[in-house]
Amino acid sequence: MEIINNDAGINNGTGYTKVEQWNDKTTKRLSELYKEVLSLIGENPEREGLIKTPLRVAKAMQFLTQGYNTDPEKIIKSAMFKEDYKQMVIVKDIEIYSLCEHHIIPFIGKAHVAYIPNGYITGLSKIARVVEAYARRLQIQERMTYEIRDCIQKTLNPIGVAVVIEAQHLCMQMRGVQKQNSITTTSAFTGEFLKNNATRQEFIHLISSKLS
Repeated sequence: MEIINNDAGINNGTGYTKVEQWNDKTTKRLSELYKEVLSLIGENPEREGLIKTPLRVAKAMQFLTQGYNTDPEKIIKSAMFKEDYKQMVIVKDIEIYSLCEHHIIPFIGKAHVAYIPNGYITGLSKIARVVEAYARRLQIQERMTYEIRDCIQKTLNPIGVAVVIEAQHLCMQMRGVQKQNSITTTSAFTGEFLKNNATRQEFIHLISSKLS
């Protein structure tokens, strides 16, 4: 999506600059559709509290799905370094905020990602950015788990990759079965994590433990 507009402003002189970007044509069309949605559910889109709601939602939806405009492989390649390190590298507790593609209702949680380098490492923040790139799309947790794993495996070609995601799905909590405390866990492994149970168990132990 071509970014052709932005909104920037200073918040009460605190020095905080808010910057949002969006596509003007997309925003206009989405705003029209969301205004119609408000009417269809029985609301009055012209009342004071809702006048700007279609515009806000149009911009928010573009932010929440910005992962479509991001290439996760390029993220990793932007910070690849040769390094003779062959032990486990773990980035855990990566926050996830995504939208379930079945109801477009949020699911939130954490991702734990590990890989064993095979001549190359990547910047630690790049792992989190890869997770974010896939999360900021209409998703299902199962597919996202595989996508993160496969991206790292394809780009870094490590000895192995491990991904575990734990998430709460509001489509189960707000509607449907309405089970408030349910957590969904998915996992995906390659290489040494798949073949070697001891390596896999070490990973599970490390993401489960808390540093003192």
